[in-house]
Formats: sequence, C-alpha cells, structure tokens
Amino acid sequence: MGSTWGNKLKLSIFGESHGEGIGAVIDGLPAGIDIDLIRVQHELNRRAARGNPLATPRKEGDQIEILSGVFNGKTTGAPLAGLIRNENTRSGDYSKTKDLMRPGHADYASSIRYKGFQDYRGGGHFSGRLTAPLVFAGAIAKEVLRALEPEIGIGSRIVAIGGVKDDAIAYWKEYQELIKGFKNPAFPLYTPALEEAMKQEIIAAMEEHDSVGGIVEGFVTGLKPGIGNPFFESIESRLSSLLFSIPAVKGVTFGDGFEISAKRGSQVNDSLRISDHKIETVTNNNGGINGGISNGMPIVFRVAVKPTPSIGKEQQTINLAEKKEALLKIEGRHDPCIVIRAFPVVEAATAICLADFLI
Repeated sequence: MGSTWGNKLKLSIFGESHGEGIGAVIDGLPAGIDIDLIRVQHELNRRAARGNPLATPRKEGDQIEILSGVFNGKTTGAPLAGLIRNENTRSGDYSKTKDLMRPGHADYASSIRYKGFQDYRGGGHFSGRLTAPLVFAGAIAKEVLRALEPEIGIGSRIVAIGGVKDDAIAYWKEYQELIKGFKNPAFPLYTPALEEAMKQEIIAAMEEHDSVGGIVEGFVTGLKPGIGNPFFESIESRLSSLLFSIPAVKGVTFGDGFEISAKRGSQVNDSLRISDHKIETVTNNNGGINGGISNGMPIVFRVAVKPTPSIGKEQQTINLAEKKEALLKIEGRHDPCIVIRAFPVVEAATAICLADFLI
C-alpha cells in the first residue's frame, strides 16, 4: 500500500478503522522544535466534531499518544510516532454484510487489489478514520512552520454544501483578515448568514436517509515568493497529491480553477505592481502560484468533497462471494456530510506539504 509520502519530511500513516489503533510516523523533523501538545490535540478535536448533531454518532476520544521523537517538549530529530487508539467500534455492523460491496466505497476495488485479505470493517485502511493521523501529522507540521516561518498562516472555509454556495472572495488581501477571523470555528463561512441554509441541506439529506457533498477552500498567507519547483515538484503537484489522499476528495483546483479556461488572458493575467516597497499582484487569479512556485500572494485552492457513500437508502450492488446481484441497505453510524469535518484535514495536508518544502 502507498501509505508513505514526502521528500525531506516523510510521513507514514498506519492502522484500520476498527483495528486496535491508528497513527502516524513522521521522519525528517528538525531537532529542537517546540511541540505544544495542547495545540496538537486541539486540531484532532476540530476534526472529531464532537457534540455536532450533523456529524457521525460514532464518537472517538482521539487522544494522541506520542511514542517517540519528543523529549522535554521538543523534537529530538528521531522519527516522531503518534498513536490514537480506537475505542468506539461496532464491527458487527460490517460482519453480516462483508460480501456485499458498498456502492461508492473501496470495497470491491480493494478486495480485488488485495485478494480479499484487506480489513473490511468500516473500510479498514481506506476509511475516513485515517484522516485523524493525517490531522495529527498536520498539527506537528504547523508547529514546525510556527518555528521556521511564523508569518505563514493556514486557513480554510466552507464554500458550498449541496446547492448552497458561499460568495467568492474578490480581493486577495481579504484572506489575510480571514486568517485572523477563522481561528477554528465549527462552521467557517465568508458569509455567516448562509450557515442555516447549509445546515438545512444536510438535515434534508439526513431525513431522506441520504448524504450531501460540498466544496472546501484552503488558503495560505505569508508564504514568501520562490518556494516550489517546476513540473513534478510544483506546489500544485505536491499539495494535490496530499489532498487527493483524503478519502472523498474528487477534485482540486487552484486560483480560478476551471473557470479560468473560459476567460481571456487579459482577464486572468495577474498584473504586477509595487506597494509599500513590496512587489505584489493586483489580482490573484492564479492562486499565488506561477510555474509551480509561490509568488508571494495567498495560495488559494478548492477541494471538491463527494457525498458520504454510506447512506440508508437501499442500493443495488453485488454479493462478491456468491457472484450475484443483491440489494444493500447500509446500517451503522455515518456522516451525512463529510464537509463539516474535512476542513481541518485540508489544513493539515497543506501544513505537511509546506513543511516538506521549507525544512
């Protein structure tokens, strides 16, 4: 399985949804970096969304245990390993339907790929549960960035849930204010008045035993120009590879994304100017990146998150053991909308990518 990522900072994630535990090993960290475990745990709590009635009823403690790599509150330079024990599993929900391939899940593809030896409970290693160690690694990466480049800010917001869309941010300097305003709210929106409408989209899907997807926008401020490389080591290439590792992510765009293709060069070229003795662009249609390299403007990207594939509606599938068509009604505890738990994961992936570039 391809569960290791990175050049200078190497990250490996391990575990299965209903196994003993899940975790991450991070290699390549500089020695002497302060690690604030309260901040690290706070990032995991954001992802868990405990107390949110729109999130899955499965509630895990997600308490991180540092096994190695930190001594007296600082990194030692050795591999840093963190473990999160699974506590609230109900594997019986899956044993009676293990041969029924859940539509939209990795059940069928992984069964073929790993010859049926994969852990099928809750999706095993393919589960969204594995985003917890990813968030842990991102929290460590944020500590590294805080030490190496304290001017960098990483934020995210919900752009859309179902058919309800937030407004676009017209001027790039507004992202500098959003970094201050989005300190970890449960529902980060540029237009807060849309919160109720978005929640109603989720509730409507829940009432119909269905699910709904959406879009998360990530952004980085304070990154100096000149970070990144062309072609295979571009910021877009490296960050996209991490973002697409998040289960349910089906699309990633930077700047104006696909909309840029319908415009003319005169509309999307970001003109340069000097302001307060600093070089900047007037607009930020390219999302702060040119030639795979940061240009000093906020890096802005969007992530499309598909609806949760586990739904209560009856669906057509196959019984793989019997090689017969079948009907499946999924039981268990699932998120009606992954978006409301995805934005901390998007931030984590961003922090890991930047730390790999900057170490």
